[in-house]
Amino acid sequence: MSIRLKRVYDAASDDDGRRILVDRLWPRGISKEAAQLHSWARNVAPSNELRTWYGHDPAKWQQFRQRYFAELDANPAAVQELRASLATPVVTFLFSSTEPEINNAAALKEYLEPG
Repeated sequence: MSIRLKRVYDAASDDDGRRILVDRLWPRGISKEAAQLHSWARNVAPSNELRTWYGHDPAKWQQFRQRYFAELDANPAAVQELRASLATPVVTFLFSSTEPEINNAAALKEYLEPG
C-alpha cells in the first residue's frame, strides 16, 4: 500500500487510487461531485481545538504532530476503521490546507506508515 497526499482542490486522476478526505471540515468552494471522494474520514482528523491552536504555524509543527498522534492513540476505533479502508495498492489522502508538507494529512500518513 502506498499513501499519497494531494490537495482536494487539485484535479482527480486515475493514479490517485482510493481518495479519502482527512479534514474535519468540508473544504470551501468544492462540491462533493468535484471532490470525487471514496470516503471522508473526519473522525481521524485533528480536533477543532488542535486545528485552531496549530494554525499551520511552522514553529508548532512538531508539537502539533505529538498532540495529533495522542488524539489518534485515544481513538483506536476510528484509526482501525481507516486502516481497514487502506487495503488497496494506492490511497490518496486529500486535504484542503495550502501547506503542502506541514498539514494533518502528512502527519496522518506518518502515523500510519510503518517504520
